[in-house]
Amino acid sequence: MSTAKVAGVEVDTRHWIGGRRIGSERTFTDVSPVDESPIAEIARGTEVEVDAAVSAPREAFRTWAATPPDQRAYDWRGDPELAHATAALADKHGTWITAIDDPYLPLHYGTVNLWSYLGRGLGKRWVSVSNTAETGDTEDFLRAGRAIGEAIAQSDRRVLLLASGAMSHTFWPLRELRAHEASDPAHIRTEQARAADADRIAWLEAGDHARVIDTRPDFLGVRPEAKFAHYLMMVAALGGRSACAPGRAFSKYENSVGTGQMHIWFDRPAAGWRTDG
Repeated sequence: MSTAKVAGVEVDTRHWIGGRRIGSERTFTDVSPVDESPIAEIARGTEVEVDAAVSAPREAFRTWAATPPDQRAYDWRGDPELAHATAALADKHGTWITAIDDPYLPLHYGTVNLWSYLGRGLGKRWVSVSNTAETGDTEDFLRAGRAIGEAIAQSDRRVLLLASGAMSHTFWPLRELRAHEASDPAHIRTEQARAADADRIAWLEAGDHARVIDTRPDFLGVRPEAKFAHYLMMVAALGGRSACAPGRAFSKYENSVGTGQMHIWFDRPAAGWRTDG
């Protein structure tokens, strides 16, 4: 088996095809997006692996298509206990949270694909949180996050919070899109959006979460994805305006057909997540 240790976690460097690990005769050197230092030798796909990767989902789909929708279960473990513990704190935090542990609940959002990289084979469990971006505001998202944070604190869980969503989030019109598919930030929809993203990246890297929260009304002018609810719930769970964890860039700031994208990791400070302890 070929593995590499990334941020202290053992990671398999082979392909994942058809529900199992498959090696390759050739490899390539993967480098850190932060400082371009070598991380590991990763299996390089050849025609053999590509054919296998294309054939596997076709074969799986035959069984999937023949399975009634109400019998298509998740293929990873959820954590209904933590979900219900969070929902039980909704009234205390003045918000509305519904825990859903239906094993056949349909999946609609691509974020769940990250499970293949963050938890597959590690025996971890997953709670998906859907926000009310159409009707919620800053305080609604913060209240939900506080409930999540308290539920985690009352549990015996060690939890990774994943806030998944873009920064500025306006796409190029279809007829102009082809000219703006490159990742260069020059293709972000507007200069105002780039500047707003840059400000918040700097504040996040400095651990100035209070400023990010307090300037959210201004940020709404560049239409952050889902009103930036993903970040607000995460930071509220970590302490809200008292949160002080500085961010580390895990990717470059990039364009995605007009929207601002960046991966930022928050380490727990030695003194704790909050300035007030």
